[in-house]
Amino acid sequence: QVQLVESGGGLVQAGGSLRLSCAASGRTFSRASMGWFRQALGKEREFVAAIGWSGASTGYAASVKGRFTIAIDSAKNTVYLQMNSLKPEDTAVYYCAATMRSYSARPDEYEYWGQGTQVTVSS
Repeated sequence: QVQLVESGGGLVQAGGSLRLSCAASGRTFSRASMGWFRQALGKEREFVAAIGWSGASTGYAASVKGRFTIAIDSAKNTVYLQMNSLKPEDTAVYYCAATMRSYSARPDEYEYWGQGTQVTVSS
């Protein structure tokens, strides 16, 4: 079992930066692959970034590649999403997710989800 708690969301101007954190607990966390997803108002949940449990493999959505960076700190059981050059279209609720399988861009392949943190980017 894995429990996830996101933090770090907020309001930022376009071009600014935010760092989201996802604190994980549960004895199986060290074997989990982690992902970040987002859901804007009235839209479906979409993939943002993912990282394998060792931290060696990462993947990004085309819309965020080069601007966002996912990282994992196994010692702190925490996954981060560094978001730079933010745009108004990045506004959404951001969710952290974990899977005991290889990391994936498909939300239905993740077993555990956090409660979400709101990110709002003003123009």
